Parts: sequence; structure tokens; C-alpha cells
Amino acid sequence: MEKRLAHWRSPLAATLILVLLIAAASFAVTGSINRIEEESSFQRLADEAAEFADGLELNMAADRRQLELLAALAADDMEPDLEELRELLDTYHGTGTFFSRIEVLLPGDVVLAQGGAETDVSGRLSFEEEAALGAHVSDRETDLEGGGYVVRHYVPIERGGETVAMLCGVIELGTLNRDLPYSPYGGEASVYVIDGATGDFLIDTWHAELGNIWETGARQMAEGYDNAQLSQGLIDGESNYVVFVSNTTGEYLYFYYTPLNINRWRVALSVPEDLVFSGARNIRSLLDALLIAEGAVFLVYILWMVRYVRRETGEKQRRLDALNYIYDVEKLLFNAHEHQENISRSLEVIARMLPARCVAFSMTSDEGSDPGYLWEEGGETALGRAHLRGAARLAECFSGGHGEISANSRQEVRALLPNVPEGMDDLVAIPVEDADGVIRGVLSASGLKKRTDCAAMLKSVAFSFVMLSNNMRTYSTLRRRGEHDVLTGLYNRNRYEADLPRLGESCRVSLGCVFVDANGLHELNNSRGHEAGDGMLRAVANELRVRFGQEHSYRIGGDEFVAFTADEPETNLRIHCRAMVAGLESCGYFVSAGTSWAEAPVEDIESLVKSAEAQMYDAKREYYRRPENDRRAR
Repeated sequence: MEKRLAHWRSPLAATLILVLLIAAASFAVTGSINRIEEESSFQRLADEAAEFADGLELNMAADRRQLELLAALAADDMEPDLEELRELLDTYHGTGTFFSRIEVLLPGDVVLAQGGAETDVSGRLSFEEEAALGAHVSDRETDLEGGGYVVRHYVPIERGGETVAMLCGVIELGTLNRDLPYSPYGGEASVYVIDGATGDFLIDTWHAELGNIWETGARQMAEGYDNAQLSQGLIDGESNYVVFVSNTTGEYLYFYYTPLNINRWRVALSVPEDLVFSGARNIRSLLDALLIAEGAVFLVYILWMVRYVRRETGEKQRRLDALNYIYDVEKLLFNAHEHQENISRSLEVIARMLPARCVAFSMTSDEGSDPGYLWEEGGETALGRAHLRGAARLAECFSGGHGEISANSRQEVRALLPNVPEGMDDLVAIPVEDADGVIRGVLSASGLKKRTDCAAMLKSVAFSFVMLSNNMRTYSTLRRRGEHDVLTGLYNRNRYEADLPRLGESCRVSLGCVFVDANGLHELNNSRGHEAGDGMLRAVANELRVRFGQEHSYRIGGDEFVAFTADEPETNLRIHCRAMVAGLESCGYFVSAGTSWAEAPVEDIESLVKSAEAQMYDAKREYYRRPENDRRAR
């Protein structure tokens, strides 16, 4: 017996030593992992906070651009009264990233809100103080419409270099938690935005109500950290981290803060210790299991771990790739309303994500279907065009209650779209719906390498296409309003100055110019009211449109109009001009008009306009030489 024990003493000792070595290595590795995980956690906290800060600043910048566009439009609506400004506010249904409504702060400390309500805010808001700051974002304030907290995004409305009002996008902080531009740690981290000047919370996903960080009192800090470090860091705008005990859960929280490029705001994130060391604890459990496992089990375990890690790594990589694809699509579509080539590029990204040979997006509007966008491997073919032709049919299916369409055979595809060409053997499509459930477009793909989860992957980018359709409608509306005169329907001076350098390219033989001025508009406004004066201007515009067309007819001032004709004989130009003057006189309206004409190529458009303008002034002087038209006699 003793011999047997002696025989096994060495292997047992070796096994015991091996177990002890593994245990010691386990503790050493675990401690090292804890330190690495802590360092990695702080780095990730910094990266996540920077990502969140970039998203917040990007969205605030997008809000400011939208407010500046609205302020430019509102500047034209401030005179002669506020009715047109009220109409602009009422017709605006914004797509602001953060702000939920718009208001206008007027001189005299009066706020004009959507719906036309005017509120005296003396003692609460000061027009002079806000106008002196120019475009800016306020600190936390109490909402005028209730007891909640808001932040106001101001942009000046200027006329003649003077601030005449302040356009304000109101950001309701109570609902801002739902509109975060980015969810750090997949939504497991608590997010804060803190005013370093006052300590007020602007965003706080941990607490139910927004409070003040200075009023929460001192926290029990981990060794090596103190409250003074946290307080001073927030005030000075540093980037740093602390570790303290949560008053709510009693566990350690890892807290990182960094400044924002907005006022003296700071972004802060906190994550619990369990999340920080979750990876370390899993590895420690595996190491503990190794102390108990025998050789065979140890080998099987290692083989299983290899397989498991490969599978999990592959799945995580696929998810990471999908997130990168989604981010790329969102980034491309962010300004695609101005750079529409980005739409096809985003469809190409989706094709790689699925993967698929063909991806199409067709937008719909109240007037019908807008031109669609298509990406197809190897270039556009009849198969790709079938997506665009079938978009209306697919939209009907979605309106009938279908949340998605997945056809995995040629027969199923033909049951949906009978006229598709040969070769379309599969199809997946989803509706692009806005928040009200209105279908704004159809996103579809075919030629799928795999036929599972494709609809879900398309849905993951649907929101970006909703934002695209909203942005394109808003951009189209703003551009149309920015180029047309509201009263007459002609192009305005903005469009005139944009077209002027290119007018020489519109003619091959000659270019004619007509310069028209409405006589007696001021007297008509004074004697019969502005409605009569508006009628005169509309009549002049209609005659100009009838005689010279809409394409190059402009109202460039209060009572001045310009029109151009391409490849029209000079004689015809003069005949049309005289007919226009006579037609207006028959309606009781008198205008002075001048014409000029030049053979192509026309390189000096401004001289052509000045020549017509000089003739107009000659006609105007002749008009006022008549005793019955002499202004001095009135």
C-alpha cells in the first residue's frame, strides 16, 4: 500500500503543484485582467462619450442650419405686418433633430408662437439680451407653456443688417432622453449632459427628474478619487474620470466627463462595475473551472472554447459589420437631399450588407411617385428597372396591411409583380413609413445571396430613408419658396441673380431683355389700399408671363420686373412689349417699359439689362411729363 502511495506520490504532487500553479496563474491573470479591463473601460468610456458628443453637436448644428433657413424666409415676412410670419410659423411642420416647436421673440419682449398666440414675457425673456448674443443656445430655462425645462436655440432674423426678431427652436428637455443621437454601451450606460456653469442637468437618463449635480451632495468615492476633483473638473471643462459608490444601488459606478462645444456644457457617462468587469469575471470563472477539470475534460473544454470563440467572434463581427453598414447609410443620407448621388451610394452599401445584386428606393408623395433610385451590380438592367416600376404595386400591398414582403421563388415574385422580366427569382421589400404611419417610400432588393433576415436588415436602415424623404420635401419647399415671389408667382431676385450669369447660354441667335416699372404704385396704395396695389402687381406679372413666358420672368424689386427672351427677333420683342403696355392700360394700369436686344453670343448681360432699364426710365419720365400724371400736382 505504501509502495502504491509512493508510486502515485510524485504524480499527485505534480498534479497538486500543477493545480497550485494554475490557481496562482489564475489569480495573477485575473488581477491583470481586472487592471486591463479597468483601463479598457476608461478608454471605452472616453470613446463612447466622444461619439455621443459628436452626435449631439452634429444634430445641434443641423438644427441651427434649419433655423437659419427659416430665419431667412421669416425676414421677408416681417413687413408690413406679422400675418405672413404667423402663416410661416403655422405652416411649418419641422424636421428639427431636437427642437419640438418654433417661436419668435419680438422687440418689446413678446413671444409669437405657432397658432398665432402672442405672449408678453417681460421679466422672463429679454429681446435685447438675446439679440446681443446673436445665434446661440440658452442654458436650462422653465418652459413658457408649462412647468417643464427647455433649452432655446436662437437664430437672429435680420433685415438691412439689423436684428428685428429672434427665431427660437424650443428643445423640451423632458422628452430629449428619447431623442438621443447615440446610445452608449448599447443603452446600458447612463448619459448626462451637465451645465458646467450652473450644475444643472440637461439630460439625465438615470434619474426620473432633472436636478442639479451640486445639490446631490457629496458622494462616497473610491480610493484615489475625491468630490473636489469631480466638481472642479466639471467647472473647468476637463476630460477625466472618477469612481464612486451609487447612492441608489450601492455599487461602484465608473464616471467619465468631457466638455461639449456648446456653451459650458459637459457630457458625462456612468457604467456600473459589473459591466466594466463582466469580461474579467467570465474569464475568472473559466479559470476556476480549469482547477477542477481533469486532463480529458480540459482538452475537450479547450476544443469547445475554440469553437465557441470562433462562432461568437464571427457573429459579433457580422453584427459589427451590420452596424457599420447602418452607420454608413445614415452618414450618406444625412445630406443626400443636397447631394442626391449619395442615395445610390447608400443603396450600394445596403447591397453589400444583405448581400444582394440589386437594391432600389422609390419615394412617394401626395401627388404620386417621385423618380426612384437604383443600384444594380454591373449596371442598370431591366431587372433593376422592374423594382422601380413595381414600387406603386408594392406600396398598395403595404397599404393593405403587409408589414414586409419576402418572395423566395419566381412564382411568388410573379404573383406580386406579374410583368417582371425573367431572372428575378426572389424579392424582399419593406415600407418606409413616417411617425404617423404614412408610407413615404418603398425599399426593395433582389438577387439575394441569403434569404433570411433580409427584411429585418432593410428595416434597420428604414429610419434613415424616412429622414431622407422628410429632408427632401422640406428642402424642396424651402428652395421653391426661396426662388419665387409669393405675391406674383414669378421668380424673385434671388433666382434672378442666380440665373443672370447663365442667361447667355440659353440663346443661340439672340437675347432680348424687357425692363418694366409699375407707374403710380405708391399713389395707388395710398389712395385705394395695398390690396389694390397687389392687384396691379399681379396684373403686370400675368401680362409679363403671357407675353414673355414664365421661365425667365422675374420680379426684382417692389414695382420692377425683368423678362428675357431667347432667339426672338427684335421686332417681335418690341411688338410684345407694346402689346403688354396696351393690355395693362386697358385694365387701368400704367407701366413704363424698355427693351434691349443683342445677337449671340451675349457676354455682357448686365449691360443688356442696363440698356433696357435706361429706356424704361426714358418712358417713365415721358409718362410723368404729362400733366395728368405729374406727382407734384397731387
